Amino acid sequence: MLRAVMLRRGLLLWVSRVGGLLVLLCCSLSLLYVMRCTAGVGGAGPAHSGGPPSAHSYQVLLQEREEQHRLHISSLKKQIAQLKEALQERSQQLKGVQESLKRANGGPAEGQEGGAASQGGSVGEAQVAKSQPADLQEFLKAQLSKAEVTFGIRLPSEYAVVPFESFTLQRVYQLEMGLTRHPEEKPVRKDKREELAEVLETALHSLNTPSSEQDRRSAVEKAQASKVYTPSDFIEGITRTEKDKGTLYELTFRGESSNEFRRLVLFRPFGPLLKVKNERVDTTNVLINIIVPLSRRTDKFKQFMHNFREVCVRQDGRVHLTVVYFGKEQMSEVQSTLENTSREANFKNYTLMQLDEEFSRGRGLDIGARAWKGGNVLLFFCDVDIYFTADFLNTCRLNAQPGKKVFYPVLFSQYNPSVIYGSPDRIPAVEQQLVIKKDTGFWRDFGFGMTCQYRSDFLNIGGFDIDIKGWGGEDVHLYRKYLHSNLLVVRAPSRGLFHLWHEKHCADELPPDQYRMCMQSKAMNEASHGQLGMLFFRHEIEAHLRKQKLQQNSNAKKT
Repeated sequence: MLRAVMLRRGLLLWVSRVGGLLVLLCCSLSLLYVMRCTAGVGGAGPAHSGGPPSAHSYQVLLQEREEQHRLHISSLKKQIAQLKEALQERSQQLKGVQESLKRANGGPAEGQEGGAASQGGSVGEAQVAKSQPADLQEFLKAQLSKAEVTFGIRLPSEYAVVPFESFTLQRVYQLEMGLTRHPEEKPVRKDKREELAEVLETALHSLNTPSSEQDRRSAVEKAQASKVYTPSDFIEGITRTEKDKGTLYELTFRGESSNEFRRLVLFRPFGPLLKVKNERVDTTNVLINIIVPLSRRTDKFKQFMHNFREVCVRQDGRVHLTVVYFGKEQMSEVQSTLENTSREANFKNYTLMQLDEEFSRGRGLDIGARAWKGGNVLLFFCDVDIYFTADFLNTCRLNAQPGKKVFYPVLFSQYNPSVIYGSPDRIPAVEQQLVIKKDTGFWRDFGFGMTCQYRSDFLNIGGFDIDIKGWGGEDVHLYRKYLHSNLLVVRAPSRGLFHLWHEKHCADELPPDQYRMCMQSKAMNEASHGQLGMLFFRHEIEAHLRKQKLQQNSNAKKT
């Protein structure tokens, strides 16, 4: 008995000593960790040159620290999710073992009371459930093997190359710019920002997670060799997307010495196509109310009505025209043009409204939309210098849906025909000019004036800002309202919608921002980059041609 008591006391004393040593060891490790973190944070601060730090340096440091904390929190959340998933998987395994024990003891497993038929169905579903992830894994591996990741593929020409974009923590550098993008910019779109943030977070998590080789090292070796990577260690990355395979990312980080780097290659494979919807859309009874604000420009209006009669009256037949005219000058000519079209084409579905006030495109469209009393009609806001086809009218009907989506097509804007074809005498008919090529025009992706939307959505969003006078600005305000709403904005190039070239005059009375927009639009409308270059250097080109001709004549005399 006494020996047992002595043994128990000795055991308790040994346990207390071991516990004390463990607590002391934990405290030492914690202190070491804090010292390393403090040193790492101190090393990440901005370098000073003896003077007081600037406010910009503090702001950059704060942004960097905030990004580090955000990525760390995201990494922790991902680890928690992975632990939950592992716990759920273990629970399922335990449940399967329990059911196997029940079956071994002769009792029915859960969900098998329905007999043999039910059991067979459960087994079949289990096999399908097991085969689907396996098939998906095989598909994703096949996508990686087909992509140009670890080896190159033969390409027919330089035009078949898919270029990379490069990026840093704050900037994206891109080749395919369009008219509203820049060669260097911050990622403006939310999906692009989140994509790059997720890639960087995944890379940091991979770098900071010990590998199996590191797990086999001793604690001392691991403390000496391991480095905690932060966003400040990221140097740059490159990315490109093969649209049928996936997106490749290559990220470069600073290593443990000045000449050492860590590079991670990540690949986001595209999964198989999924059918989302299969529906029949009947546009038979979908009427379009085309609203055109107008002030003078009667010659352009006659050209517009010529196209309207051919497309809307003879081909489509499900259109109403609303013309909102500002002022009294040339009003009789507009009315006469409408009456002639009505008489010759037997067309009665039009409304002519006259406002005795200064021209305002937004106010004209707003009044025209609110004047309609025939129910929830599909509106097409149009200008007098727009040419559209019957196919576009169907595109308008298919891409707008009340309460769900509005359509903002990107139209093809025509360059100056006199520049395209060399002289006014060589300009063909309008219908023959509507060719979508690099030297004939451009996608007007900075314009938001032509749009298809239902009247109910237009009224619910608040309509146009009617305080804007003259040219430009009102369409952008309306577009932004829809972007801030829950409606889907369909923005896509339309092969059946054209802006016909006309000489643009920017009035001196316009406010500075509107005048600048007008001048930018004027410069874009004239010609392509190459054509403007030929015009700019035409004197040098003519001098070169004269020299060539003189040299040819001189060579001819010698022979």
